Amino acid sequence: MNRLFGKKKPTEPPPNLNDIITGVDTKADSIESKMAKLDAELRKYKDQMAKMREGPAKNSVKQKAMRVLKQRKMYEQQAGNLRQQAFNMEQANFAVQTMKDTQSTVVAMKEGVKSMNKEFKKINIDEIEDLQDEMADMLELTDEVQEALGRSYGMPDVDEDELAAELEALGDEIAADTDTSYLDEAVIPPTPDKEPQQPQPQKNKDGVAVDEFGLPQIPA
Repeated sequence: MNRLFGKKKPTEPPPNLNDIITGVDTKADSIESKMAKLDAELRKYKDQMAKMREGPAKNSVKQKAMRVLKQRKMYEQQAGNLRQQAFNMEQANFAVQTMKDTQSTVVAMKEGVKSMNKEFKKINIDEIEDLQDEMADMLELTDEVQEALGRSYGMPDVDEDELAAELEALGDEIAADTDTSYLDEAVIPPTPDKEPQQPQPQKNKDGVAVDEFGLPQIPA
């Protein structure tokens, strides 16, 4: 069969957009590197012309600078075109990836809805309501049991009037315990308004100062 109809050519894989973008960026980087070299050459010619007088030699350098400048402008245009191409392809790649992500999201949401419907079929609303009613009955029964266990035995009956009288009497006892009127009856000695006078030294019949034992005091 291959001899009659020939062998089918292998199908080449479609171009990868990311690879193309990488290749375009590489070309733009190479061109910008050449532009940097031309810039250095232009600066050299500029410095030379600044030191030269007008004449054939300066004109020759100027012609070289003009040629380098034309090459630089050409490279600048090429680099700009390549950068724009890369940018456009990046935008297209972003749009494609966004659509793929959207499709994946939709598929995941569909699977989620299917799972929810499948699980919801296992739930019986009537059983849940019956369970809630049964739980409420059990809680009410528990409260009745606790109330029965907390019942008091042999406690005397007290009416409201008797309770009010007891509370009033209790209040009077507390007020009596905190009464401080007895402090008003305490006698507080008056505060002296003058400094106490120093006792005068005693003297004997000869006019000599003596101490409490009647002995003459020795001057300090």
